[in-house]
Amino acid sequence: MATKVRALGEVALRVNDLTAMRRFYETVLGLEPLGVFEKAIFYRIAPGHGGHVQVFVLFDRGVPVNIGASTLDHLAFTIDLQDFEGERSRLEGLGLKVELAEHAWVHWRSLYIRDPEGNLVELVCHDPTV
Repeated sequence: MATKVRALGEVALRVNDLTAMRRFYETVLGLEPLGVFEKAIFYRIAPGHGGHVQVFVLFDRGVPVNIGASTLDHLAFTIDLQDFEGERSRLEGLGLKVELAEHAWVHWRSLYIRDPEGNLVELVCHDPTV
C-alpha cells in the first residue's frame, strides 16, 4: 500500500531563459524567492506538511526546450476572490492576454495567462456564486 500523500511538495520547470522567467514570476505573480542559485530559483508557496515547504522552482535548462514535448498542461496558483478583478485589470495592464473561465462543479473562477516560454498559468479562486 502506498504512503498517503499529505501535500504538494514542489512544482518545477526547466526553462530556457531563467532571467525572463524569473522576472515574470516575480513581477507578474509576485512570488518571492526562497533560495536563489546560479542555475535555479526556489519560491515559497505555502507552509506545506511536516516541515517541507511547498515550493515552485525554475531550473535553467541550459539547452533549448521543445515546448511541444512537455506533458505539462498548466500551473495554478490560488488567489483570493476579492483580488480577482483587480488581478485581471493589472495583468491586462501589463499587456498580457487574459482568458477567463468558470468551473461550476468546484465553484472556481480562473484567470489564464502565458509565461514567457508559453506555459499556461492559472490564477484561481473559490467563488460560491459560480
